[in-house]
Amino acid sequence: MLEILQFEFMRNALFTGLLAGITCGVIGSLVIVNRIVFISGGIAHAAYGGIGIAVFFGLPYLLGVVGFSILCAIVMALVTLKEKHRADTIIGVIWALGMALGVILLDLTPGYNVDLMSYLFGSILTVPKSELWMISGVTVLTVAVVSVFYLDFQAMAYDEEFSRLKGVPVNFLYCLLLCLIALCVVTLIRIVGLILVIALLTIPPYIAEKYAGSLKTTMIWAAVLSTLFTWAGLWLSYTLNLTSGATIILVGGCCFFISLFTDKLLVRLRENAQKSDKAA
Repeated sequence: MLEILQFEFMRNALFTGLLAGITCGVIGSLVIVNRIVFISGGIAHAAYGGIGIAVFFGLPYLLGVVGFSILCAIVMALVTLKEKHRADTIIGVIWALGMALGVILLDLTPGYNVDLMSYLFGSILTVPKSELWMISGVTVLTVAVVSVFYLDFQAMAYDEEFSRLKGVPVNFLYCLLLCLIALCVVTLIRIVGLILVIALLTIPPYIAEKYAGSLKTTMIWAAVLSTLFTWAGLWLSYTLNLTSGATIILVGGCCFFISLFTDKLLVRLRENAQKSDKAA
């Protein structure tokens, strides 16, 4: 694997994978414990509208995607807080409209032939060094914000009503969390694409949560797993000449099912051991 380090684009990709792993570990753990995977998916796919806006109006790519993603995140947060019984329907509508808006604006852009595959399935190998600073900034900002509000995020995740009684600003934290998810999505679009972004946000934290004793430990292990999945996927895609984003998620998916099989095997062995003890 060391031979791939001779290429600058691979070094950039590996460093990007590390930064994305940290971001996914932190934000993904909050997504899992708050049970907002569907909302995260809505933000991820609505972000495609930001791509269309940026291209059509000639805006910087990041300005369009970040701005539109955060706007969608805030709308989804307000809807979820005020209309919980209809939240899934409204989020689904925003999800669909965001993607439709992006496709239409790209179609209307004169002389622009967009590579849909690069946005839908990612292209971590083409991340330029200039964007590494942006991704680094998102990672530092994410870790800093979660560190400052960690106890409040933890309280909100495990007992929202009790947190409100204790004076925790749940509504503010919820909106802040969805905005952080939007920033995380912007980072992951370049790596695994819109279609696969939720997998990288959820698979590592799901596996880590089962073996961690606290939210903080879950974040740490999720960051480690996410980074390992990304690096392993990069190596396989380089070796086998495969699409990097899809390969990264395939690695994560295989580990997901291995963890499920391991859990069932351990339960079966524990039950057999208990039966043997009773028989003795």
